[in-house]
Amino acid sequence: MAAVSYGSRMTQLATEDSLAPALFCEERAWTRGELEGGANRLARCYAERGVAAGDRVTLLLPNGFAWLRACLAAWKLGAVPNPLSPRLPTPEREALIQRAEPALVVGDGANELAGGPTLEADFEPPASVSDAPLPDCLAPHERALASGGSSGRPKLILPANPARYDPDAPSPLFCARRASLVPGPLTHAVPFSAAWQAIFAGAAAVLMRRFDARACLAAIDRHRTDRAFFVPTMLLRIWRLPAKVREGFDLSSLDFVLSGGAPLAPWLMRAWIEWLGPEVMHEAFGPSERIGGTFISGREWLSHPGSVGRPSVGSRIRILDPESHAQRPPGELGEIFMLPASGPGSTYQYLGATASRTADGWESVGDMGWLDAEGYLYLGDRRNDMILCGGRNVYPAEVEAALDAHPAVGSSCVIGLPDEDLGSRVHALVEVPEDFALEILDRHVRERLAAWKAPRSYERVAGPLRDDAGKVRRAALRAERLPGVGRAQGRKIPQA
Repeated sequence: MAAVSYGSRMTQLATEDSLAPALFCEERAWTRGELEGGANRLARCYAERGVAAGDRVTLLLPNGFAWLRACLAAWKLGAVPNPLSPRLPTPEREALIQRAEPALVVGDGANELAGGPTLEADFEPPASVSDAPLPDCLAPHERALASGGSSGRPKLILPANPARYDPDAPSPLFCARRASLVPGPLTHAVPFSAAWQAIFAGAAAVLMRRFDARACLAAIDRHRTDRAFFVPTMLLRIWRLPAKVREGFDLSSLDFVLSGGAPLAPWLMRAWIEWLGPEVMHEAFGPSERIGGTFISGREWLSHPGSVGRPSVGSRIRILDPESHAQRPPGELGEIFMLPASGPGSTYQYLGATASRTADGWESVGDMGWLDAEGYLYLGDRRNDMILCGGRNVYPAEVEAALDAHPAVGSSCVIGLPDEDLGSRVHALVEVPEDFALEILDRHVRERLAAWKAPRSYERVAGPLRDDAGKVRRAALRAERLPGVGRAQGRKIPQA
């Protein structure tokens, strides 16, 4: 079967079996026919408001049927969906919309945005609008996802590939047989691909509006999902459930569980491998720019604990000195650079930014890491997140992994704050019960890390520090705690 546009692929599937489920979300289900017909009607309404092939359509919608329908409606017209989180701070949201220059903005608060056509989230096409298929049209880019809002200037990533699906070459990562659990926000790369690639493969997507650990396991059990995609924060929250709760659900349908989006603490990966088996657990790493990536199975991981795998899809990796770009030997930490098999600059383009490349086209992914002698990659942290404390480099992810290993910790975030003596001190924000003694946590960390890496101060917070995509707004949290801003500087723990 020849490759077809995303819009035509949905038409094919609905024609084959219009009553087959395409989506489950909370207690509701939607069929292929409902998704196909609803998107066709909505696309005609978009066209009436001026949307044409090649345009961008900004979506400010939560996970659910309305999100999928709107995204598909854009593809039906050959337009590029630009999904943004409806919970973005107003300045960041407005900056990204300016980058996108959309022909239409759809979603909550859309009518407050001046300068172009808008539709509110609850808009429904009139009954008189036809739900028949539209003429085939191919969007020049699959999507326009946002990136960089927490650590730099907001930008959009336009992948080089158009919105085309090849039934004879489905994605090896995302091709589900029955149903794919997608607990993360569809505004991020992996959830976006996991949902659509499952639907286009003829399976169903199981979405969650907001992540909940117990509800997640219940959804796997109820829908007999064979694939699930998590960020480490989700895996941690599920693991923190009482054993009786975790073991009360039937997860035997799972063939493939993937972690990505942030470093996964080795102790947590090992725990999941022991629970579900090394054939089920997997980990992947790679930027949304698709310049390369790595992949590792649970069985490989047991031989290379802590690794995120070796390069996949023909890409290559180098570890370079952040300043001189000299290549680092195996085992030495440096900045991770990648080169796609198709050559420099071939996989995407930015709106609102310029790529950081070496003279020969290798591109930084913004993370630190090292390779072992067999070419397996191990992650350090984001380069910009590193804390220079007393002349030594401290990587927040390593400290957070030690903090999260304590059963009282729901989530954590480590930042650097100014210090007259050390330059910067390691400060830990931790989600722990009010009656939990921070001294216990400090002892726990010092049993796992060198003393100079341990936090010098702790701050108790009331709620989760990471969102449903596992992201933490580290720069914003740090800015709020700088001297003169008026936030508490945390409780210092006496140092031995």
